[in-house]
Amino acid sequence: MARSLVCALLGSKTLGGELGKKGTASDITLYNQSSEGLNISYVEPTQFPEKFPPLLNAIHMAGGRSILVVESLNKDLAETVVTLDMMDAREGIVALAPGVGREELLHTFKGTVLERYDFVPLDAKTLRQKVEAWPERTAEEGSLRLPIDHAFPVRGVGTVALGLVERGKVRAHDKLRLFPEETMVEVRSLQVHDADVVEAGVGQRVGLALKGVEAHEVKRGQVLAPPDGLKTGDLLQLRGYTPCKFFKGKAGEGDKVHVSLGLDDAPAKIATVDGSHLTLNLTRPMAWSPGDRALIVDLSGSGFRPRVAGYGSVD
Repeated sequence: MARSLVCALLGSKTLGGELGKKGTASDITLYNQSSEGLNISYVEPTQFPEKFPPLLNAIHMAGGRSILVVESLNKDLAETVVTLDMMDAREGIVALAPGVGREELLHTFKGTVLERYDFVPLDAKTLRQKVEAWPERTAEEGSLRLPIDHAFPVRGVGTVALGLVERGKVRAHDKLRLFPEETMVEVRSLQVHDADVVEAGVGQRVGLALKGVEAHEVKRGQVLAPPDGLKTGDLLQLRGYTPCKFFKGKAGEGDKVHVSLGLDDAPAKIATVDGSHLTLNLTRPMAWSPGDRALIVDLSGSGFRPRVAGYGSVD
């Protein structure tokens, strides 16, 4: 089976077309590169910086692997760097446009995960070779977890959902729950990069024909898993909360915020703060695995940047 890799493509709205063929496009755009034995998906947060969730989603979908294009030092770059650090995105490449100094950037990145990134000139061929050298994602033990990022109806097929397998395997005819709802669905068939397959594993981006749900009922952030595979609720306990030292908004007891968890986000109110332990009341249920990293973000349109207030681990 061909290797599959996913990479967030940050800081450029033109490089994707040089790296792959344009695929699914919404607030995020995917560019796909397929060759013998290798499939790569580049995820561009097309509507960032106007909207913040596309950046969070692109980084999460790529499992923390990214190409960061630097053409100048500006507030968009600064917010991207802070977000990568808050999400612990440890593996990446910094692509330097002509005139951008490496030493100046190293000073800017000091103390963040980006200190470990490779620095290369902004060149599509070089970047493609760097990404191709990455190993596949390490298989995480446990049952299937497959977050959905797009869904749509297809004539003659029905509901089709797209997503990346984060854990376990998905197989044709699996009966799964669409978390956080209680909806049960059946996988009628699946494809990886337009090729029919009988199963797909960790790191593979799949298209699933689903039985038992209409396309309009499937939304980004929902997760396919076995019926007892995830926890759900509208009360979130966040441990080891680490605030972002650059955040200028309000994220204390009684404040209204958003919680970003995987590809999902929901409004919430910070009920209590006890040291590094936060209790949050969500406006609707979310789904998670214990230990998942959740971000507190400001989507109020306040104008404060960066829009990430901090992170912690979910009980």
